[in-house]
Amino acid sequence: MFDTLYDWFWWDRIWLPVNLTWADLEDREGRVYAKASHLYVTVPYTFAFLLIRYLFERWIATPLAVSAGIKTRVHLKAQDNPVLERYYITQSRNPAQADIDGLSKKSSLSVRQVLRWFRRRRSQDLPGTLKKFREASWRFVFYLSAFFGGIAALYDKDWFYDTWEVWTGFPKQSMLESQYWYYILEMSFYGSLLLSVAFDVKRKDFKQQIIHHLATLVLLSFSWCVNYIRIGTLVIIVHDASDVLLESAKLFNYAKWEKTCKSLFVLFAFVFMVTRLIIFPFWLIHCTWVYPVHHYPAFFGYYFFNVMLVVLLCLHIFWAYLIVCMIRKFMFGTLTRDERSDNEEEEEEEESSLTEEESEDQHKPGNGLAVDEKENKESKKNKNGGFGCLSPPENISRSKTVY
Repeated sequence: MFDTLYDWFWWDRIWLPVNLTWADLEDREGRVYAKASHLYVTVPYTFAFLLIRYLFERWIATPLAVSAGIKTRVHLKAQDNPVLERYYITQSRNPAQADIDGLSKKSSLSVRQVLRWFRRRRSQDLPGTLKKFREASWRFVFYLSAFFGGIAALYDKDWFYDTWEVWTGFPKQSMLESQYWYYILEMSFYGSLLLSVAFDVKRKDFKQQIIHHLATLVLLSFSWCVNYIRIGTLVIIVHDASDVLLESAKLFNYAKWEKTCKSLFVLFAFVFMVTRLIIFPFWLIHCTWVYPVHHYPAFFGYYFFNVMLVVLLCLHIFWAYLIVCMIRKFMFGTLTRDERSDNEEEEEEEESSLTEEESEDQHKPGNGLAVDEKENKESKKNKNGGFGCLSPPENISRSKTVY
């Protein structure tokens, strides 16, 4: 049974064009071809990247963040309450008004105290600026190194300037050592991102990020096995180009260098649109969709590879929409955070007001009138989605980009 599935999975007609077999991709006549067995080496390299990241964030990124004035934010801890904690974990982080009333009775707390507990509990789960700075630092260093490494590996190759050359002599194209390491390191890095995504800062496009990492790994693995390495290297370098600018903009934002951050973000938006929405579809996808049929008839792998590229293009369009929304707010002076982020600022503002509110409560007269009014306000605010509002209060005079 296993042998049958194995033979079916590696059937020549699925992976290779007509009249080609795996025997044609065996090393001979000085040519060296990529093999599926080579991909096993990415497993130890993936864990090596995780270890290197840990050491980098601890010994390099953290001191750099401290020198930039970024400190660990200490969140006020919610009091232990099994009833509220069970609801928070199993039901919702933002309970509805009806649930708040029920939780108030079960926990023997007032409605105001229940609201305050959930606000404080949510604030405990918010990622601090230091954590975000360290993550962005790691990604920036890798993308920068990978981009210039890709330039060094491709600048003297004909297919870097003329995409028609991508298919010249295919599939009998010998793999270069620079291509080998470029692929292995990129795949290992994305493998480490896939493993660490559950522990990294979670954003609204969490699912899209998972799809992106999986699609990238599938594309790289497939292109490796069928010797689509030339087009694969071009896809990689096009993606790394804008990622460098995005991560650098985040770093300057966390360090509160607002002008530098905004300039880099505008530059990132321009490079993203050019590379992901112009070069990627009209050069690279055109190269994989139109040119191959001039060399061999279309086969399953041809359609599969192009469909995966289209999946990436759809993700690019989704992110381009978010970028346009940010630019629109940036132009009108209302941009306060990344469109992909959860409502972190609102939660932090709520947390910073908790101490003041508790202090005020201690000095309020005991007639119950003031407390009732505040509880009613809190209830209305929660019911109307005040804590999930995307727009900042009008009296906030500052305007900055938060990624």
